[in-house]
Amino acid sequence: MTGTMEAMATGQTYRLTQYAHGGGCACKIPPGELEDVVRGLTKAAPHDPAGELLVGLDDGDDAAAVLVGDTAVIATTDFFTPVVDDPYDWGRIAAANALSDVYAMGGKPVVALNLLGWPRDVLPYELAAETLRGGLDVCNEAGCHLAGGHSVDDPEPKYGLAVTGVADPRRLLRNDAGRPGVPLSLTKPLGIGVLNSRHKSTGERFEQAIETMTALNRDASVAALAAGVECATDVTGFGLLGHLFKLTRASGVTAVLNSSAVPYLDGARDALAAGYVSGGTRRNLDWVAPHVDLAAVNEDEALLLADAQTSGGLLIAGEIPGAPVIGELVPRGEHAIVVR
Repeated sequence: MTGTMEAMATGQTYRLTQYAHGGGCACKIPPGELEDVVRGLTKAAPHDPAGELLVGLDDGDDAAAVLVGDTAVIATTDFFTPVVDDPYDWGRIAAANALSDVYAMGGKPVVALNLLGWPRDVLPYELAAETLRGGLDVCNEAGCHLAGGHSVDDPEPKYGLAVTGVADPRRLLRNDAGRPGVPLSLTKPLGIGVLNSRHKSTGERFEQAIETMTALNRDASVAALAAGVECATDVTGFGLLGHLFKLTRASGVTAVLNSSAVPYLDGARDALAAGYVSGGTRRNLDWVAPHVDLAAVNEDEALLLADAQTSGGLLIAGEIPGAPVIGELVPRGEHAIVVR
């Protein structure tokens, strides 16, 4: 696949990122605003529920989990506008990103449904078909059925999945289970956001970023469970600092982050220096800044730590093979995160 796709019906070349106001998880509603929207929605309980709610809205975890019999049923959904120009790659990235929430909870995805918004009078359906094919290929790789879905006529192209998974209720990975004295590991490098911003602006294709975004978090999840890990989350639109803040807040601990140990994709620092920073990344930093001691790093480093990731890795309270240790959890102090 090249960085753009030529529609078979017209012979015209389309850059999908030019048909959306933003791209990928950088388009999320800012975390502070989102928390205001959902505040108060955690108190109501359904009448005669079919299962016990294990994980819901309370701590902003990656997915919901309900106990049905002896099984934790995990439910999640994620969709977004194009993060790359190639529709097949976009479909793969969006699917891997949606499946990640199940892996971040220690589960296995079982069945998924397509969610597709398409500007039917603007973009040819061949591009939509390629997007869906990308999603199908990733679901097949994950051993997850992709069975139908829903589509709407939309001014901007959007794609993602609603995913149902299963897990052992005694082995759920949760963001409120962090404990002092535990190391923090990160399973994918950062820098996806600034590279995607550069791609949207210039059309340059970054193979390492695409490879990172399309990689499943399945093996990291399995390794975390095998290591006895209890606390994890994935790093997506709120950036490393944003998702780490949610974890420390839910767990009642402080994270000491070693900025020099955080891995980055090739070209990420160059993209930052050239000014390719999304609005979502800046909003992430504004949100977490009151809760983070950033005195030891400059603004550029802080922006990279807050960079809005799409289909990022797992942030694990523990150690697994191949994942660098980037910090540790300590007893709660003045700040939720201290960056060194």
